[in-house]
Amino acid sequence: MKQRLIAMLLSDKVIIVTGGASGIGYECAKAYANEGAHIAVLDVHPADQLMAEIGDRHLGLLCDITDEVQVADAIEQVATHFGRIDGMHNNAGIGSPSKTLHETTPAEWHAFMNVNVFSIYITTKHALHYLIKSKGSILNTSSMVGSIGQEQHAVYAATKGAVDALTKSMAIDYAKYGIRVNAVAPAGVWTPTLKHWAKEQSNPEGIEQYLDDIHLLGYCPEGDVVADACTFLFSEKARFITGYIMPVSGGAELGYRR
Repeated sequence: MKQRLIAMLLSDKVIIVTGGASGIGYECAKAYANEGAHIAVLDVHPADQLMAEIGDRHLGLLCDITDEVQVADAIEQVATHFGRIDGMHNNAGIGSPSKTLHETTPAEWHAFMNVNVFSIYITTKHALHYLIKSKGSILNTSSMVGSIGQEQHAVYAATKGAVDALTKSMAIDYAKYGIRVNAVAPAGVWTPTLKHWAKEQSNPEGIEQYLDDIHLLGYCPEGDVVADACTFLFSEKARFITGYIMPVSGGAELGYRR
């Protein structure tokens, strides 16, 4: 009996991932590559480790995604190199410092807004005409705190609420081009960003148990669970899904267990 070949979900799609040198973006880039996509990572940090893992047919570009000139240049490099762009994953984000609103400095406020929100404006502005040609897809990395809030993390939560609103409005605006726009909303995910946040809390030694407890499924996951959801949303399996903020949260939004 001949063995049936399983088709890859993202065969030959060209997907840009911002913030792909570590954390959720790293896991997403690996997952997309494993499903046949060509990956271009835009990050302020070198993506050498990722490139060594997924191979030299992909691109790792140093880029500050809050700098419009750098982003425009990087997107043109990707389009020139691969000949097309099918997906834009706006994943880059910062989560520190963890503070109440009145304790946040103006510089910290602007850093949160620039990285977590303004960067989506820049990437969309410069990638849109390529996505129109390919009838591509945009995916934003949000967070569950954008809809439920979070103690001592007001500005971060505000940026993720903005990401949710942007996702829905972008889905409405770009549907006429055949472009789907969605977001994923994790609760806790063990990434360098979360580990840094944990150290900022008043009871850091109890954070691991706390993070396990808030997820109804009983544990705080690694980034691969988010990558699986993102792979689905970029694939043709999700071809009739747009404007959706997908929880990838182990049920945390249904009520904390403590």
